[in-house]
Formats: sequence, structure tokens, C-alpha cells
Amino acid sequence: MSLRRSIYKSPAQLRAMVEPGLITAAALDAVREMIAPGVTTGELDAAASALITARGAKSNFQMVRGYRHTICASVNEQVVHGIPGDRALEPGDILSIDAGAEYKGWNGDSAFTFVVPDPARPEVVAERQHLSDVTAGSLWAGIASLATAKHLGEIGAAIQEHIETHSPETGTYGILREYVGHGIGRKMHESPSVFNYRVSDPGPEVRPGLVLAIEPMVVIGDQATYVEDDGWTVSTIDGTAGSHWEHSVAVHDGGIWVLTAPDGGAAGLAPFGVTPQEIS
Repeated sequence: MSLRRSIYKSPAQLRAMVEPGLITAAALDAVREMIAPGVTTGELDAAASALITARGAKSNFQMVRGYRHTICASVNEQVVHGIPGDRALEPGDILSIDAGAEYKGWNGDSAFTFVVPDPARPEVVAERQHLSDVTAGSLWAGIASLATAKHLGEIGAAIQEHIETHSPETGTYGILREYVGHGIGRKMHESPSVFNYRVSDPGPEVRPGLVLAIEPMVVIGDQATYVEDDGWTVSTIDGTAGSHWEHSVAVHDGGIWVLTAPDGGAAGLAPFGVTPQEIS
């Protein structure tokens, strides 16, 4: 008889996931404060690494076979998994930063998108900022749906509906199909898969103990992508810009709590009428 690890965690395990989530959030805050024209993605990587180490944690990205960096830094047409290095940011760039921390055997995972100001090209900044805002909004729509969902598939439906409703009149944004969210816990990537779009399968039951990394990846144009020669970076085939937002979220007896947000997700969930509850 084969034993399969449950996707649901105990209250004690949920409590153990709070600190790695907060460390992950702090690492991303350290990166966000540094973003400016001329700063390299390698310098951003160093800032995240220093923060995680100072908090007594480890970069879980560096535990992925073949990857030696603390963050993924994806610029413009690069949607996810961009490798940090000597690339200097330029005005108007849209940049997504993804990072995670392991602390005492438990993991956090989160991402945000930032548009570098460019007074000379306000139309480019506005287009890319709208993409980022819609992607972030779809993340919070998915998280909010988790508060009342019966099955996992409802999250993807909420994400897709938000994106379709808030896309510009010029055309609906593309949602990456090949890359999805995931469970998280002892490992950074666990079952189940969390789709960012509607699927026919309702998926696992949503109940206390479920912990998910929800991460919509959205592009201005077509959702088709390819992996660059470095073997990691995922870029759009049509060259249009992408955005990526992510949070790790726990379902518990009292409700939901965003582990990678210092306020538990209160600000992001407020527009959806959902109040997060701390894990007791």
C-alpha cells in the first residue's frame, strides 16, 4: 500500500508557516526599495539574499536544482523565471520579482511587479501599470474567492473573470496556461496545482489546512511563451510585456490568512469585502 502525503496541514504546521512568509515579504520589500534606473537585477538579488540570511532563513530558490540565485527578476517581455545579473534597469521597464524563504523546514513564496517611472514615455508606463494593476487585482480576487470556495477550481474562475472584466478595450490580456500556482509547505512546490483560469475539474476541497501559492501570470498580448537559451527565462513570443503577482495563503479554522503579507492581506482583500483572520 502506498501512502500519499495529505495536502492539508495541521494548525501547528500552519503556525510554523507564518515566519517564512514574513521573511519572504521582508525580502521583497528590501528589493522594492532599491528599484530605480541604473540598478542591476544582480544588486536586487544581493539585497534579497542579505535580508533572508540576516533573518536566519535560506533562499528556497537556491535549493532548486541548477538555480543559484535568491530571486527571479523578469523584465519586459520576460514573464517569469528571469535570472538576475548585470542587466541595469531602464526607465519604463516593467519588472517582476519572485522570491521565497525556507525557515525551520517551512517555505514562503511571493512575487510582485513594478513599473520603473519614465516621464518621457507616460503612455508606455500607463499601459504597463494597468497590466500590473489588473494582474494584482486578479490575485486578490482569487485569494478572496478562497474565503468562500468549496473547491479549488473556483479560484481560477475568479482570477480569469477579473482579468477579462478589467482588460483594456483594445483586447483581453493573455493568461499563461503552462505555468500555474501550487501548494506550499515543507517544499516550495507541492500539490495541488492552482490554475489561473477556468477548468472543468472542480479540484480538491477547500477546507482548513490548505496552503496555496496563488500566482497569476498575465501578458498584454498572446499568452504563448518560450524558454530562452539560459534554460530558465520564460518570455512572450510576440514580445509584449508580462506581469506576475503571487502570495502564499493559508486556509484555517477561522478563515484565511495571507502568509506573505504583513497585514495578512487586509488591504488587498478589503475591496472584496473579505477580512483575513489570524492563525491561532
